[in-house]
Amino acid sequence: MGILDRFTTIVKANINELLDKAEDPAKMVDQYLVDLTESLADVKRETAGVMAEEARTKRAVDANAEEVARMEELAKKALSAGNEGDARVFLGKKQKLATAGAELAKAADAAHANAEKMRQMHDKLVSDIEDLKSRRETIKAKMAVAETQEKVAGFTSGADKAESAIEAFNRMEEKADRALDTADAMAELNTEPVDDAETLAAKYDGAVNDAAVEDELARLKAEMGL
Repeated sequence: MGILDRFTTIVKANINELLDKAEDPAKMVDQYLVDLTESLADVKRETAGVMAEEARTKRAVDANAEEVARMEELAKKALSAGNEGDARVFLGKKQKLATAGAELAKAADAAHANAEKMRQMHDKLVSDIEDLKSRRETIKAKMAVAETQEKVAGFTSGADKAESAIEAFNRMEEKADRALDTADAMAELNTEPVDDAETLAAKYDGAVNDAAVEDELARLKAEMGL
């Protein structure tokens, strides 16, 4: 593959398409910048060489044209001097120079076309590099945001699970409370009813026993002379 064909392929590369297909656009941008910068260095060298060739062929065409004009003038001077033979020699040389000049002109046109292509490729690569440099930070920032969103989504999922667990715990706690309330109610229902009369009787029975004790105490103190 020639130098022009190789760099034409580079120039035709669709950056957006490459980035769309990339698994990691941020890394792709960095790598593509490296590749383009290396390619730009090659393109600059080749462009300089092609432009130098363009300048050389142009100088050759200009020099040939000047020589053709000089042969024309010399032929005129020879005729003016009455030297027709010399004029023929100068005109013969002029024809040879004109023939060579036509080939030089073709070469110059081709060199100019190649130089234009190389300049276009050079300018395209420079433009792509500047565009990628300006977009690199934006792309990286978007990728960072996307990664953060994925993490947030993961945390949200975990939070949802925790919330579900808390709800389940609350339901179990409510069930336990209901069971405890039911047990308390059953215990209350199973308690024997209080007989108020018997309660009062026990009070007065106790008072009678207390009086008997006091009587016994007084008797003992009398017997002992206390």
